[in-house]
Amino acid sequence: MYRQTAKKRRAQERRNFNTVDYDGNNSSSPYYSTAYPFRLNSYATPPLFEITLDQFEQWAIDRMKVLGEIESRLARNQTLTELETALKPLINELLPLNSNRLQQRDGNGGLTVEIKNGKTFKFDENNEEHRRLKDHYSHFILRLAFCRSEELRQRFIRAETALFKIRYNTDDPKDRAMFVKSLDLDWEPVSNEEILELQDKLIAASGAKSLNDANNVMQEPGQSSYFKVDFERVADLVENRRVFLRRGKAYVPISYQQSMVVADFSANLEKALIQTVRALPRLDEDDRLVPLLNHLAQGFSATSKYLQDEAAAGREGEITASMVDKLVDPHFPLCMKTMHNALVSNHHLKYEARRQYGLFLKWIGLDVEEAVKFWRTHFSNITDDKFTKEYRYNIRHQYGLEGGRINYKPMSCIDIANGPRPARGDSHGCPYRSFSTENLVTALQKMGITDKQELTTIKNNVDSHHYHVACTRVYELTHKQDKTVYVDSITHPNQYFDRSYAAMKQSLENGASN
Repeated sequence: MYRQTAKKRRAQERRNFNTVDYDGNNSSSPYYSTAYPFRLNSYATPPLFEITLDQFEQWAIDRMKVLGEIESRLARNQTLTELETALKPLINELLPLNSNRLQQRDGNGGLTVEIKNGKTFKFDENNEEHRRLKDHYSHFILRLAFCRSEELRQRFIRAETALFKIRYNTDDPKDRAMFVKSLDLDWEPVSNEEILELQDKLIAASGAKSLNDANNVMQEPGQSSYFKVDFERVADLVENRRVFLRRGKAYVPISYQQSMVVADFSANLEKALIQTVRALPRLDEDDRLVPLLNHLAQGFSATSKYLQDEAAAGREGEITASMVDKLVDPHFPLCMKTMHNALVSNHHLKYEARRQYGLFLKWIGLDVEEAVKFWRTHFSNITDDKFTKEYRYNIRHQYGLEGGRINYKPMSCIDIANGPRPARGDSHGCPYRSFSTENLVTALQKMGITDKQELTTIKNNVDSHHYHVACTRVYELTHKQDKTVYVDSITHPNQYFDRSYAAMKQSLENGASN
């Protein structure tokens, strides 16, 4: 799948390899119309072409951003319809796929991809077949990252299944029918005689008034309106008592075809992930891929395409040391409020908190001179000489003005959650992860969140380790004046501030214009 470095291994892999062209003939053509005949993909077979390591990483990250946002919204109990609407812009940006009738073949521009016969072709992001190639690869790359534990496997299956449902619902009906037919699923048609024999029970199970209402679809001539399958394959329909059960078989109306296809997709993916984890030891020899896959697995909880550079640059010089105290309550996320309150109470912060809070302040627009003023004001229990010797250098170092002169960026939610856990007397870290339930509820109530149902929802998100989902919900509850519709969840403290600060400025502008 990825480009090998050992010459012997590359030569061995190339020996009996042929590609498939548009007409299905063996050749060295780099196109894939016969490999990807449908927009939908069951991912039954792994990809064979080589790609670059950069593409390996970027395609995986793009897909992970989509799956991470799906997981976030599922944790907030959004319906499939809500998911489709909310995820449409992100999917169109990162994993766009068109139906066969809309696909365009345009070979202009793109990235070079090396295939196993040693030749190259131009990867065109506007070419539908190439998009399907990316979709295929990115799915299998993430299998490698998320097959490693039962928890990761179940989360991956849930997110991938939701993505499959979204695509299934939005697919061209004719393309979808051809895709389902190509699956050759083991469904046993129910004869008309058996349907008539069981019609009262079939109608009762569906809750409909007649067999036609139970199906609510048009069948092709000669097509059975019911199928028999093992009841485990349609567990969701059984759970909701929407099918008739007899001798271990579920009698499923053709109108519930999606549930059957989706159930098979999930079951097959679960089996494939088990097979993948057994093959993982073969990757140990590649010291480039293992760290990358580990990083992808760690980042699944809080993926984000958020970039704070532009927002901070737009406020450069706008935020001063004297303003920070007034910005805390309306605009800071709970993690930054916690550290600021500790600073005000103790006139000091330990190293991890100074690093986490200092970089946050830097990227909201506090320049280095104002940062020195801010910290000196709050470190009021020490002398100027002690402050200069022990703290001023570190402040300037964060801004890239000392030492290696690295322009450090603030920590994301995943960085904070995976960082050192706070010990007694520490104030850094993610409060949703480190606070006790009692302390978290108290902190949320101080922020104005008193509704018991909302508090329970936030606690459930925390118990499920969806800390960024909890933080996003807190933002929504405390910023009801922000009418902007956001595609992604909050996965960065500076993202929280940027949204809040922008909403405040927009509100002021609207007030001035009225």
